[in-house]
Amino acid sequence: MQRDELAAWLRLMLTPGVGNGAARRLLAAFGLPQNIFAQGERAWQSCVTTAQARALARVPEELEALTERTWQWLLDGRAPAQPAHGIVTLGDEAYPPALLATEDPPLLLYLLGAPQFVQGGAPFAPAHSLAMVGSRNPTAQGADHARQFARALREAGLCIISGLALGIDAAAHEGALIDPPDGAAPATIAIVGTGLDRVYPRANKELAHRIARHGLLVSEYPLGTPPLPANFPKRNRIISGLSQGTLVVEAALASGSLITARLAAEQGREVFAIPGSIHAPQSRGCHALIRQGAKLVESAQDVLEELRWHAPAAAIPAAQDASEEPLAPSYQCVLDALGFDPLGLDALVARTGLDAATLQVRLLELELEGRVARLPGGLFQRVGQA
Repeated sequence: MQRDELAAWLRLMLTPGVGNGAARRLLAAFGLPQNIFAQGERAWQSCVTTAQARALARVPEELEALTERTWQWLLDGRAPAQPAHGIVTLGDEAYPPALLATEDPPLLLYLLGAPQFVQGGAPFAPAHSLAMVGSRNPTAQGADHARQFARALREAGLCIISGLALGIDAAAHEGALIDPPDGAAPATIAIVGTGLDRVYPRANKELAHRIARHGLLVSEYPLGTPPLPANFPKRNRIISGLSQGTLVVEAALASGSLITARLAAEQGREVFAIPGSIHAPQSRGCHALIRQGAKLVESAQDVLEELRWHAPAAAIPAAQDASEEPLAPSYQCVLDALGFDPLGLDALVARTGLDAATLQVRLLELELEGRVARLPGGLFQRVGQA
């Protein structure tokens, strides 16, 4: 991409009142943005309103500064031994066909990541990709499920796509990066709601750097864009649009993850959900999706079969990390009393007849072995398969 071409694309995107739909009509009528701006208001009015045509005639005040900043960012991405920087525009060969086929494909996407994926010339997102989303405040078991599913599905050949948010998103990215990627395709792709010159949330800065080494970070927002609340629901259409399906691991009824699931269904993609406890708020969104027709999944193989993807899957139990070694009866009775629903200490005292101090010691040891998860609100939950 040349500097004048970049400036024309940025001018089209910065023009107030001209959204993606109007911009696509202009591109379809006149070709590249340079050709659009070579026309006049009368020609533009065949595609857009009079007000939009007048806006197109005015050069945005911030255009020159943003063009220079973006051009320098592209040049910085050519440094050796550093993540590459790139831009893919609507119609480029590297623009993913799956996203292009959606109702509202972004005009321009910024890429940051491994050079072979940014500068390879082929679509940056593999055809075999799965979105994984969920709660920003998951249970310990939910976060573990996300890591296990992501690890198994990536080893089966799927690219894991998520949004770099705290909680399930971060766990999904981490799971995809557990084993050394082969480099043939991105291990994971993070679709972010800010400019790529910043990381949000800051707690995921190191994770973002790992993704940049073995995968990609992608944004439709110009450099310098802060974490504006409205941008995150909007970017969800990219998460679902790049993927064959969307797996919701844990989600409350008001979760933004349900937006991604709805978009996936509208885009004709598969929707999957992992069930949980009927008492857990983080499971209610998944249960609602299942009632609406989402595929209930208990293992990575369930997802692979639904996608008709027959690559060999990793033999990792998706919902079990705890040791299979037999427990002493005094500890097994605690697990049996705990069951698989969240339970408080007082209720566990009543079920077992043990005093609170003894129970706390045993629960701590079971937690260290990975058999029990400690939840918010002083609750405990058994880890493993029922």
